[in-house]
Amino acid sequence: MHRSGFVNIIGNPNVGKSTLMNALVGEKLSIVTAKAQTTRHRIMGIVNGEDWQIVYSDTPGILKPNYRLQQNMMNFVDGAIGDADIILYVTDVVETSDKNSEYVEKLARLDCPVIVVVNKIDLSSQDKVVEIMDYWKGKLPGSIIIPASAKEKFNMQSILDTVVSKLPECPPWFDKDAFTDKNLRFFASEIIREKILLNYKEEIPYCCEVGIETFKEGADRYDISAVIYVMRESQKGIVIGKGGSALKKVGTQARIEMEDFFQKKVFLQMYVKVDPDWRESRKELRKFGYEE
Repeated sequence: MHRSGFVNIIGNPNVGKSTLMNALVGEKLSIVTAKAQTTRHRIMGIVNGEDWQIVYSDTPGILKPNYRLQQNMMNFVDGAIGDADIILYVTDVVETSDKNSEYVEKLARLDCPVIVVVNKIDLSSQDKVVEIMDYWKGKLPGSIIIPASAKEKFNMQSILDTVVSKLPECPPWFDKDAFTDKNLRFFASEIIREKILLNYKEEIPYCCEVGIETFKEGADRYDISAVIYVMRESQKGIVIGKGGSALKKVGTQARIEMEDFFQKKVFLQMYVKVDPDWRESRKELRKFGYEE
């Protein structure tokens, strides 16, 4: 008997969904920063056992959309709720429990198993964690509640064992040696975007998108050309920095991480272009993978 299924991770921004996904998969597939809206895509990470396969999906944090990009991000979340064999709903010890409560109400009506992961318990006391778990038992009475710390990798085995026990009987959905549904171009763009999130403040990270223009694999290295799209000329100046210093710093950090991720040398070129409408344009969003 083989078990296999789609285990979709949803929750509000900054509760640690991407950190949890990476800990469960054992690979850094989702970028992680302290900023909200770090995850924009639905990213799959595949974990295999001898007689089971888990297809995890990391999704954007739940929010009320202000523009087309954010609406498409929420479409990824709604899709993940609709096609899940198991839902991992991630909350933490910090957020207010009633945030975006309409999604919790959706979970209460689902037929599939729901596992509530109370994350970041390393930041709280035992009494407070018990109180939060009791709250979620009342809110989602049919669910399984698991306290965890994705950052400290605490209780990951308990989550894995619970997920495996709830998987439906099914042959594997992907080859047993696959670990994600995304290609290397995608990870190159996400690594650059992570460095933008880490190096720039205020609105800059939310006005940026990264496009990979060329991705060539040679015998000894990858040659990658990337464009950072911004919405205003003033943002272009900030991203480049005085004498190109800010862009060079981002490029160096991204290249080092790419070399570690790809296990090959990388030659990275980056440019900055102004595109005022990329967050609202269907054509542009399709190019960046946000629209079918």
